[in-house]
Amino acid sequence: MASIQESLKQISALDGFIAAALVDSSSGMTMGQINANGIDLDTAAAGSSDVVRSKRRMMSQLGMDDDIEDILITLGNQYHVIRPASHSDMDVFFYVVLDRERANLALARVKVLQAEKSAEF
Repeated sequence: MASIQESLKQISALDGFIAAALVDSSSGMTMGQINANGIDLDTAAAGSSDVVRSKRRMMSQLGMDDDIEDILITLGNQYHVIRPASHSDMDVFFYVVLDRERANLALARVKVLQAEKSAEF
């Protein structure tokens, strides 16, 4: 099993990598982060926690018995990938920011899944 920082380091090897964090969904606080571009990951993590909680609340209201695999937010220049950890009892998610011009989104999703499966929380 990899530590949180080792898991984030795996993600940072992606082409187009900008930043990544492991976030506690209930508090919005980062448990670890790697930032190659000066993004305020603490603020981004808190805001992304709101997105995850809102989506879960909506799914509950609709009676959906399902889990979030990932959430993709596409901006003009960036991809923001939110991946809740499915193999952990903790309510955490990976938050990854990628340069849209250089990143391969399909490969990024696979790499984040691999990091999540190898992470020890």
